[in-house]
Amino acid sequence: MSSLRPILIHPDPRLKKVCEPVARITPEIEALADDMLATMYDAPGVGLAAPQVGVLWRVFVMDATRDPEVERNPLVLVNPEVTWESEELNTYEEGCLSIPDQYADVTRPRQVRLRWLGLDGKTHEQDFDGLWATCAQHELDHLNGVLFIDHLSAIKRQMITRRMIKLKREKTRA
Repeated sequence: MSSLRPILIHPDPRLKKVCEPVARITPEIEALADDMLATMYDAPGVGLAAPQVGVLWRVFVMDATRDPEVERNPLVLVNPEVTWESEELNTYEEGCLSIPDQYADVTRPRQVRLRWLGLDGKTHEQDFDGLWATCAQHELDHLNGVLFIDHLSAIKRQMITRRMIKLKREKTRA
């Protein structure tokens, strides 16, 4: 039975930490993945990394299937790594569940190939394109303590950070 986990809001020091590799797939990792998928779909979002729910392991989930008519395609990636990226770039307006209601254009490789450990204990490798590629790179950044706003100018980053501090203050007063 999966449960929703609270999503950390920037600035939180855990969001800036490099996450630890997962030694092996355990029931604890499987439960974390279930909770993360439930939390991501509930938010709603297309990706969620373990540090966003306060767990500093190299795990993220994603499902960039946005069309409600199309069947969901949830992926759980443990210890993911990029094995190839295209020279061709793509700019996408990114947002983040840890930085609510803030969006900005980020340019990344248009296509990437990732290798990861699946919940089945096997190594998987797959090419991603478009929104899937953007999402995979965004979530992988989280595992390295990087937020999408770190790709922006210092001024934009500071403006968004100030808004998040204000939002957190308002939430604690409520």
